[in-house]
Amino acid sequence: MISVAFDPIYVLPLPENHRFPMEKYELLPKQLIHEGTCDPSDFFSPKTLDEDIIKVVHQKDYVNRLIRLRLDHSEVRKIGFPISHQLVEREFIIAGGTLEGALKSLKEGISFNIAGGTHHAFSTHGEAFCMLNDQAIAARYLLDNQKAKKVLIIDLDVHQGNGTAEIFQKEDRVFTFSMHGQKNYPFKKEQSDWDIPLDDNTGDDIYLNILHETLPQLFEKVDPDFVFYLSGVDVVGTDRLGRLGMSLEGCKQRDKQVLKFCHKRSLPVQCSMGGGYSKDIKIIVEAHANTYRLAQQIF
Repeated sequence: MISVAFDPIYVLPLPENHRFPMEKYELLPKQLIHEGTCDPSDFFSPKTLDEDIIKVVHQKDYVNRLIRLRLDHSEVRKIGFPISHQLVEREFIIAGGTLEGALKSLKEGISFNIAGGTHHAFSTHGEAFCMLNDQAIAARYLLDNQKAKKVLIIDLDVHQGNGTAEIFQKEDRVFTFSMHGQKNYPFKKEQSDWDIPLDDNTGDDIYLNILHETLPQLFEKVDPDFVFYLSGVDVVGTDRLGRLGMSLEGCKQRDKQVLKFCHKRSLPVQCSMGGGYSKDIKIIVEAHANTYRLAQQIF
């Protein structure tokens, strides 16, 4: 059984000039239910997260100004679209879904957030369509409430988790691992605890071999008792922003490696979906759906 955070506000339309369609947030749960991978009872509607929990990770002044829509022009430009009360509420609910899912993972083994993976949000500002860092918030909550002692964040989105790296740069209880496109956004990288930059057009064989060699070292080094997995599917070669060359099957095998490694060690996992920007929405939904199918098989 898996638990999946989903709320209709996830599919709130973004401003018309926002260039990436949000259909996947609506189509993915429909596909999972239609094919029988998930049952409607697997889904839960998260609540808006209390701002005091968010302010443990994000600077108080930034959160207050975000809520009141008082960010200056340069801050809004970094985020990438005009903010509104609805969009801020959406971000609070996404963070709530990741935290609630993480708590469910402690009992059930694994959980998902249909949205989430907002890893470009720093402690003091938002970037690249990310205003609050959902997995960072959940990780700190688990640690501060004695739900976990050592957290590993595995970020396999094609873009480096720069915000996550900045937030936890002085936190020994969290280990940040990012495997990403070397020449892709962000062009000024932060330093994760372990970064693996990849060349443009990296395909299945090279990617999967690197991951296969790295995972045993990573888990031995960190010895986590909780794992957050950012399973962005923008590594697929058809992705408009990815610049890598993986196939759908390669992306699936990537997820299989990570999930099997966690399950073998009886580690609870929270997955946030991250990026996916292929022109064909069917490719995006299929790539994300593979992660859920594997979770049902493995956990």
